[in-house]
Amino acid sequence: MRQNVTRLGPLDRHLVGPFSKSMLKGERNRGEKVARYLALHLRFEIDMVAHSLCEYGGGEEERNELEAYREIHFPALVELKKTTKLPSPAALKAEGLCPLMPEETVLMLAALGFNRQTRIYLAGAHIYGGKSRLASLTTLYPNLVTKESLLSSSEIEPFMNFSSQLAALDFIVCTAADVFAMTDSGSQFSSLVSGFRVYFGRGKMATIRPNKRRLADIFVKNNTIDWRTFEQRVRKAVRQTKRVFSRPVGRSVYRYPRCKECMCNT
Repeated sequence: MRQNVTRLGPLDRHLVGPFSKSMLKGERNRGEKVARYLALHLRFEIDMVAHSLCEYGGGEEERNELEAYREIHFPALVELKKTTKLPSPAALKAEGLCPLMPEETVLMLAALGFNRQTRIYLAGAHIYGGKSRLASLTTLYPNLVTKESLLSSSEIEPFMNFSSQLAALDFIVCTAADVFAMTDSGSQFSSLVSGFRVYFGRGKMATIRPNKRRLADIFVKNNTIDWRTFEQRVRKAVRQTKRVFSRPVGRSVYRYPRCKECMCNT
């Protein structure tokens, strides 16, 4: 992702130690651009989608597929649906309890000003719906890559049977990114990445944590507002989540490392 850089990223040495020096390609010339990229953790795997009880535009076929998945992997949730009146998909969406779809993620990134030339590293496992579901993302952002497309088969083969090691590859690239965007702030992976960036980046590493409840309200009105207004509302919704908070009582120190027990006071 660094592509023949002549200057390291601020967190590279914390992530890969002395190996970071092997990425450098000579002296940096004045005016030379540093390879920059955005890392995106698109939490839209089938387990997340099925457990959310939300709907994603796939109609009856999608509902049947997700229900069959729940019966195998989430039987307790299936039984709960039979005995308890749960919120409707629309209500869950309005409360920000549904994962952002790839189509919504594209709108968010475009509204934030990321253009077609933006280099994006997509982290995560298999996206529900596969390539067809990612079509909107790859169409607007053709410079989108994954670890599978970056590495040769021989390079990635040693990691293939170890999910934690594959996640570690994503962790390194996401944490080192110039901008990290998540679609689900409750994800353990996203929490670890953002916490590492706060601790070692001293709160200066750009991280996008969308407020899904606010975005849901904006997306509902998408057909009735012009693009400029849409941009302004999305940017306001994201700006309100940019602040780095001190760790609330009882919350994970990995997600909220800014606390007197963890951060250096000097």
